[in-house]
Amino acid sequence: MSDFFNAFEMSPVPAPGPDAVAPDPFRGIYGMPMFVTIPTDDLEASTDFWVRGLGFIELFGIPGQVVHLRRWAFQDVLLVPATADTATPSASGMRVSFSVVLGQLDPLAAACRVLRPGNVTDPRDTPWNTRDVEVITPEGVRVVLTAARPFDPESAEGKYLASVGIVAPDTAADDDNGVHG
Repeated sequence: MSDFFNAFEMSPVPAPGPDAVAPDPFRGIYGMPMFVTIPTDDLEASTDFWVRGLGFIELFGIPGQVVHLRRWAFQDVLLVPATADTATPSASGMRVSFSVVLGQLDPLAAACRVLRPGNVTDPRDTPWNTRDVEVITPEGVRVVLTAARPFDPESAEGKYLASVGIVAPDTAADDDNGVHG
């Protein structure tokens, strides 16, 4: 029996596909289930990069204290001024991933290349069926923009995932009794 089931309805991430449409930036206020806090020496320059390069919006800011950025629901970043306590160790060891749709990947990478030449990788396909681009921000954070590719259970990725026990919910074996979570 599989403990996995299709729960796309609770996610802002659209079903994978070449024509998937990204949701608009989410401007609602909610209790954030997860966010990253990134210290920066220059709130204004960092905000500019995250907005113009990575496609975030400035949800709100408190001058000199915090800038709350967001893309989709549950993609929250807080930029804060670096202090002696937050400046070391460097954020350069930090790595965070944000979902995008395939159609956003190339334009976002291009925008980041204009703002930070030499700090954006070429897209690469992963064994877990995504296409990823890594961007190093002005703060030294490694941001992975990750886009799900259409799932084909017969593809190399689909077979690999099945071999490690991850099968698409709609392709579960007959012995899956439907009892989940």
